Amino acid sequence: MTASTALPDPQQFVDWLRRVAPYIHAFRGKTLVVAFPGELVQAGRLPALAQDIGLLSAMGMRLVVVFGSRPQINEQLRLRGESPRYANGQRITDPVAMECAKEASGEIRLDIEAAFSLGLPNTPMAHSSVRVVSGNLVGASPLGIVEGVDFGHTGVARRIEAETIKFALNSGAIVLLSNIGFSATGEAFNLSMEDVAATTAIALDADKLVFVTETPGVLGPDGAVVGEVSEADAQALLREGDLPPPTARYLRHALRACEGGVARAHIIPFAMDGSMLLELFQHDGVGTMVVEETLEALREATVDDVGGLVALIRPLEEDGTLVRRDRARIEREVSNFTVIEHDGVIFGCAALYPYPEDAIGEMACLAVNPQVQGKGDGERLLKRIEQRARAAGLRRLFVLTTRTMHWFQKRGFVQADVEQLPRERRHLYNWQRKSQVLIKTL
Repeated sequence: MTASTALPDPQQFVDWLRRVAPYIHAFRGKTLVVAFPGELVQAGRLPALAQDIGLLSAMGMRLVVVFGSRPQINEQLRLRGESPRYANGQRITDPVAMECAKEASGEIRLDIEAAFSLGLPNTPMAHSSVRVVSGNLVGASPLGIVEGVDFGHTGVARRIEAETIKFALNSGAIVLLSNIGFSATGEAFNLSMEDVAATTAIALDADKLVFVTETPGVLGPDGAVVGEVSEADAQALLREGDLPPPTARYLRHALRACEGGVARAHIIPFAMDGSMLLELFQHDGVGTMVVEETLEALREATVDDVGGLVALIRPLEEDGTLVRRDRARIEREVSNFTVIEHDGVIFGCAALYPYPEDAIGEMACLAVNPQVQGKGDGERLLKRIEQRARAAGLRRLFVLTTRTMHWFQKRGFVQADVEQLPRERRHLYNWQRKSQVLIKTL
């Protein structure tokens, strides 16, 4: 065996496989809409992406693939001696451009089907049997005349044949959708890939929408990729208008999908090999994730919530699950709390107590109303506390627990010693209670 073909360290491989196993279990049977622009095909990234999508399909994920063809349409126009025309960021699709859109879409569709048909030995597609289904599954209507501009055959997605798509997904096929939609009168319209993808994800109530793009994601002031953006933050970024046009376009449609009920929308770069696998199977990912949240459901607590917090945690204090806190203390520390609210009633809470000198924080007082346990509210609270900790510059999070050690271990916490606590918190440790110490690296 040559050095280039030598296997990695066996234990490293086993450890890695075990780390990604929880994600595989979590995603099995989930519906993902994966969308990419024509630039990905132009850059020669289609074979690698097809291999990764094929791998996700083999893991039991239900996949809808949406593709665009902007540069290919422009190339077809160039060959005809025509120039692309745009207004307000939208293509004006005259009859010639529509014919170019059809040709570009058809060519890419065949390339995609060929990529999924690859089954050569010693390749990631070996032994795969990926079936691809496509057809007139996207209904469209004309964009029409906007501010005096006639957009011709440019359209918007109006109807997705969700039941037909679900039938195909249930049979184990990958559903392929192009940027061409059809009206009730039989006309074809040129749609944006982002519009088709977001509309499809909403119609299917998909678990994830993944844009594999020419952009790295949303960049922060320091030039680094922002890993997670809430709906409120996404709205603010779009209002400010400082994002590059491609990034703003993807973020706008990712936000629309989340507002329409899609749990997560991702913007990741196709320039990074395997970016979709890295995004899905690594905790921090490699791109930007837009999170489905509403301020009314998951938010930071205010003094008006003190009564609801007391009512929620009192039973857990009485049975010894939580350390007792009097009302005055909760009122003083209410800004540390995050709450989940349903119809004006607090059903869950958690608190973050930072120790910035040690770059660590304590998550305390995690409580969920027994009536709604098992619906993921504890997980959502943990994620929000982690998000708050990262925003505060903390690198680790610890909990003290007497009864829920396994729950935290399943979510990345590892057992530690009391001596690993910050000095201030170590002095307050209750040796009679003998709580387990668990720490997680963020």
